[in-house]
Amino acid sequence: MLAATPFLSAEAQQQHAHVHGQLKLDVAIDGPTVVINMESPLDNIVGFERAPKTDAEKKTAEDAVAQLRAADKLFAIDPAANCKLGPVDLRSGALGLGKPDPSEPEGHADLDATFSFNCTNAAAAKFIDVNLFAAFKGTRQIDAQIASAQGQFKRQLKRPGGAQAAQPVRLGWGK
Repeated sequence: MLAATPFLSAEAQQQHAHVHGQLKLDVAIDGPTVVINMESPLDNIVGFERAPKTDAEKKTAEDAVAQLRAADKLFAIDPAANCKLGPVDLRSGALGLGKPDPSEPEGHADLDATFSFNCTNAAAAKFIDVNLFAAFKGTRQIDAQIASAQGQFKRQLKRPGGAQAAQPVRLGWGK
């Protein structure tokens, strides 16, 4: 699967730019799967960048984790691909998810995730409707890279304003 993302150099994969409001998505369409890797400052997801301290913060974190585990509500892949949510891997030392990243600076926690979708025709996918802006108010911009049989693409999505803010934003690719 990761072989489908050759445009991601080792250097780019090692860099962890931590910019509040920005989230990174790497989408790989490989064989029968669509894999979405996400990197985000924890603040974008829960509104703080450390382990939750109060009951309200713990509830916010639990709700966010539940939303992320229901990734098929956050990422609606083109119906032509006929995809079903597979494994979801969430990683955040501050939230006690996965193995902590020793390079993560104190007070600047991240949340990284891998969402796998099993599809009967993944190559037919031409878009994903992304619901991250509606789900996580701290997210203002999504920088996406897509690797598919149609080629490699970069896209940038911005938080819509007004009534559109609650609507999904389409991440499209192809020719």
